[in-house]
Amino acid sequence: MLIIPAENAVNWKRPPWVTLGLMMACVMVFLFYQGGDSQKVEQAVEQYVKSGLQSLEAPAYEDYLQRQIQFEGAADRVRELQQFQKLEEGDEKFWLAVSLLMDREFYQYLKQNQGVIWTPAEQERWNELRGPIEEQYIGKLSSFQLGLIPAELSLYTLVTYQFLHGGWGHIIGNLVFLFLLGFTVEKALGPGRFLMAYLLCGALSGLVFTAFSTGSYVPLVGASGSISGLMGMYVAIYGLQKIRFFYFLGVYFNYFRAPAIAMLPVWVGKEIYDYWFAGATGIAYMAHAGGLLAGAGMVWMLGHSWLQVREEFFEPEQDEQDARFTSSYAQAMASLGRMEFDLAKRQFEALREHYPERPILLEHLYQLAKLRPDRPEYRDRARELMNDALGRHQPEQMVSVWQEYLGKGESYQPLSAEDHNRVLFTSLKQHDLKSAEKAFERLRSTGDQLLTSEACRLLVAEFEKRQMGPKARHYRQLLQI
Repeated sequence: MLIIPAENAVNWKRPPWVTLGLMMACVMVFLFYQGGDSQKVEQAVEQYVKSGLQSLEAPAYEDYLQRQIQFEGAADRVRELQQFQKLEEGDEKFWLAVSLLMDREFYQYLKQNQGVIWTPAEQERWNELRGPIEEQYIGKLSSFQLGLIPAELSLYTLVTYQFLHGGWGHIIGNLVFLFLLGFTVEKALGPGRFLMAYLLCGALSGLVFTAFSTGSYVPLVGASGSISGLMGMYVAIYGLQKIRFFYFLGVYFNYFRAPAIAMLPVWVGKEIYDYWFAGATGIAYMAHAGGLLAGAGMVWMLGHSWLQVREEFFEPEQDEQDARFTSSYAQAMASLGRMEFDLAKRQFEALREHYPERPILLEHLYQLAKLRPDRPEYRDRARELMNDALGRHQPEQMVSVWQEYLGKGESYQPLSAEDHNRVLFTSLKQHDLKSAEKAFERLRSTGDQLLTSEACRLLVAEFEKRQMGPKARHYRQLLQI
């Protein structure tokens, strides 16, 4: 049974670049770095068959498997023994060589017990023939160079193993899950923190795998531990919030909703159960369990600091926001149509709190405030609209609002010297001298000598530049008053 979270859809207007980059890195490594592995294996098998090492190792391998079955309780190796005996009966030299070469635990067993297994002459022959094959071919395989080998743990392989894969089925499966989970977690954490958390989950997953496979020479490869970490982070981010999950059982699939974090013990429990009871499947169950716990634990411990979820993550997608805005805006306009102005005002104010970037809402609030020009609210909305127009590089609208206010509200609630001065500057930039002079007269009437003097100098300079002598003299005389 497969259960994965499916709460979000991809927003291709803001692509998950880090997730896509990780996917591309895995593909590039698989194609251009691991692509030569099959040739190395073929060369190793060819050299192995030519050397006649099978006559030395095959009897030892059967004895090795029987010992593990009888004395170590490795019941899952019974099938391997039977398959190996069938290969021997059919004289399948190629596949026999593959079995003997690629069983790394058996190779270590031979190295440690060669003095017991063979005569001195056989030992010398084995070392002379097997050593070059290991050095020239097997040791150069990607999984042994950059894979995570518990018995030879190193810091760099805790990262590098995450980008290696064992075949097309392995990499395709991992990349599908990386995409399905990655775009959501990347959106929640941001690109940089997402990348660091992804790699850290993979490293912690590798450490858990190593703890349960101490002394093993079988390399771990694949991004599944890191991806399990994404699953843990995914459900920890949503916590008790109910989200949608996709499940697949046999040929049946569907969706269900459940508290996100409720799935964590289900996933971890399944991995631990499979580790103990599924037998030898080649799947690193404890790496998956470690990744799940690492991802969830990181969000819980660092969710208020380094791994804090971005505020905009829980906001609706743009299409949903637009639909909500359209619906609420229509309701407010309907109130206007019924002349329920107080209700319309409250509705537009509520809309503006959620959508402050939409100027149409401020314009409606300005028009409603204009119905009572004697109130301070009209002056405040006029100022807001003037500043908004200036911020959106619409100076004509700013001056228009100012002029309208002078005719309707200035006698009740006068604008400040700063307001008139801002209009004067804007008018001069737009070469609207008439509005600039009008703004100057309003500014002068406020009694602010400092702003008035500065504005007067600007007008003198502007009229002199335009060779309008009488106007320049008029304002120069005002400076001397």
